[in-house]
Amino acid sequence: MGAALEIRNLHASVEGSPILKGVNLTVRQGEVHALMGPNGSGKSTLANVLMGNPAYEVTAGQIIFDGEDILELEPDERSRKGLFLAFQYPVAIPGVTLANFLRAAINARRREENPEDKGISIPEFRRLLMEKMKYLEMNPDFAGRYLNDGFSGGEKKRAEILQMAVLQPKIAVLDETDSGLDIDALRIVASGVNRLAGPDLGVLVITHYKRILDYIKPQHIHIMMDGRIVESGGPELADQLEDSGYKPFFEKYGLVVTEE
Repeated sequence: MGAALEIRNLHASVEGSPILKGVNLTVRQGEVHALMGPNGSGKSTLANVLMGNPAYEVTAGQIIFDGEDILELEPDERSRKGLFLAFQYPVAIPGVTLANFLRAAINARRREENPEDKGISIPEFRRLLMEKMKYLEMNPDFAGRYLNDGFSGGEKKRAEILQMAVLQPKIAVLDETDSGLDIDALRIVASGVNRLAGPDLGVLVITHYKRILDYIKPQHIHIMMDGRIVESGGPELADQLEDSGYKPFFEKYGLVVTEE
């Protein structure tokens, strides 16, 4: 039985305003889930709360990861345990190359498992990085660029997928990874996710639109509205959204229709 991310009755607020209002969701290694919902439904708030962003206050509920309640853990501690977040808007870090950033992250994770670990050697790391970049069809020169500095939208998202490939998390949360991508960049990013998805990786794809689901095929789809998951099902739910939008769900659950 692999690791699981279990979200139990999760409530969270920002500056005193409740955003999450009782989220329940379980993602296991080997599964691909999609979380869909209109703007303002709480999707990105959920991603931030899962990784421990201090701007969000958890007021009730639990986040159980690999059998442990991680609510009190710092973001870096959650990451070292195998939880990964691909950001909607990745931050640029001038002066730090993507390769140096990834090597530091790998060494932090290794020291989590063994405090005496001396870290990955440069030759071993270079082999690992080149192997993953080839696997993701990325130019090796990419590793020498400063992290996200001057990157296009597509390059930023590909860098996030490369981080996921190198760090090999147990569960990855992709927060609107399709945001701002043209169709070619979307295909490349989705292809990377599909290559990495497997028995050792669970994926939660957070998205507003169905188009990324034409490339990444989740087994489970959840619809989030007004801070909670109102409906779960299979791929047919995404087709339903494509046909009719979110309006029928607003009406079904007695919610005020907002801009989609």
